[in-house]
Amino acid sequence: MKKFLIPAIALAAASVAVPAMAQSYGPQHRGDRYERPYERDNRGGWMNISQRKYNLDRRIDQGERNRQLSRREASRLRAELNALVRLERNFMRGGLSVRERAELDRRYDRLSVQVRAERRDHDNRRY
Repeated sequence: MKKFLIPAIALAAASVAVPAMAQSYGPQHRGDRYERPYERDNRGGWMNISQRKYNLDRRIDQGERNRQLSRREASRLRAELNALVRLERNFMRGGLSVRERAELDRRYDRLSVQVRAERRDHDNRRY
């Protein structure tokens, strides 16, 4: 009986220890995003052109679907968004300077405020 009990205990101990040894407790390469929770992974909060356009376009579509925006307001906001995307592409041709990046960020923020204001103003509604 002892011949079977000792190898069984050794096998149980090894089955518990092997997965623990496989786990790495060394330096984790997580991009330091856990050390700086208020900064985004993409260079200090800068979202790329497609993500910002997607977010604003989604908000405009949602406002039009919920009838918070009239068709005219939505088309005007989309035209402003498309003009801003074209401007950003023009800036990116030669690489974005700090001034151009700040200008684009300011314009995106202003457009975001306009979308929020148009969705909350309750004009051109039938209810």
